[in-house]
Amino acid sequence: MTSTAHLGASGHERTADTPERPRPTGGRGPLGGLVWLVWRQHRLVFGVLLAAAAGGAVWCAVLRGRMAAFIDAHHIAGCSQISLVARCSDTQGPVTAFRDAYNPSMKLAEAGLVLLPVLVGVFLGAPLIARELEAGTHKLVLSQSVGPLRWLAAKTALPAVVVVAAGALMSAAYTWLWQVGGDEVSGAYWYSTLGFNSLGPVPVAYALLGLAIGTLTGLLLRRTVSAMGVTLALMALVQYAFAVLRPHLLPLATAKFGNSEPTQVADSSWLVDQGYYTTSGERLPEVPCRPDQDFDGCLRQHHVAGQYMDHHPASDHWPLAFFEAGLVLALAAVLTVLAFRVMRRRHG
Repeated sequence: MTSTAHLGASGHERTADTPERPRPTGGRGPLGGLVWLVWRQHRLVFGVLLAAAAGGAVWCAVLRGRMAAFIDAHHIAGCSQISLVARCSDTQGPVTAFRDAYNPSMKLAEAGLVLLPVLVGVFLGAPLIARELEAGTHKLVLSQSVGPLRWLAAKTALPAVVVVAAGALMSAAYTWLWQVGGDEVSGAYWYSTLGFNSLGPVPVAYALLGLAIGTLTGLLLRRTVSAMGVTLALMALVQYAFAVLRPHLLPLATAKFGNSEPTQVADSSWLVDQGYYTTSGERLPEVPCRPDQDFDGCLRQHHVAGQYMDHHPASDHWPLAFFEAGLVLALAAVLTVLAFRVMRRRHG
């Protein structure tokens, strides 16, 4: 029995006994394989996220130029509406005008960065795996020569890269904007809930946490809508918990004032607690003394020596930010490890 010879694509003769070289199975383009598949599946969300980051950066750059011009023209750098700085004694009007003009824009930027982790978790993390499991399309992928852990790694790695890139760009742009008119001038203080969650590494860390929470929730619930709702609730709970914990991540500084001294810390300080202290050092949150009576005599009767103010100075901002971001990233890493363990247990 003879075999028929055929010419291959290169023009060389190939017999029937010669094994044919396997064709590459990867996707088109430079990404290829699983990564290309993930990009194709979520390119709309990726595109919206990156476009929003680029547009937000341009908007912050334009707004920064306008704010800097206003501040320089009215000489209000570092001034507040009510300030202890002598050179700011006559700047209340310009500062108020500045806040009326630019504070809404800064609040809008802060709100966008605070919502970014929630949106990432709900619209990217939660459907990432839940949609595949709900529709059963994961069976097609896992039936190929792709293990479940490799599939999960590809499904999470590319979104994480996109989230870090977009979050870092938006956070850097807003931080650059905030350095011009943040704190005293605009009233967008670094320690406010919106302000702290919008500056430096904090929004990037929370965005990765949102992705991790959404992915794990989708893997456990296997239903897209349910995973989105639970992710929304969990992100709100986590952000609230860290907001309560935040003042205690670093030791507080304490300023003490005598009964006859004015009591005020620096405009840029984060006042966490205040009250009265006695001659023995005991702290009293409040005293039963009324200003319309003999107030000083009442203070002496209760052995009150003065007032105290526990606060974080502005120098604590970045240590607090990096410490909290580190904790958030550690939590995201733990949830990611749990997701891989669940995947291995359920799909081998």
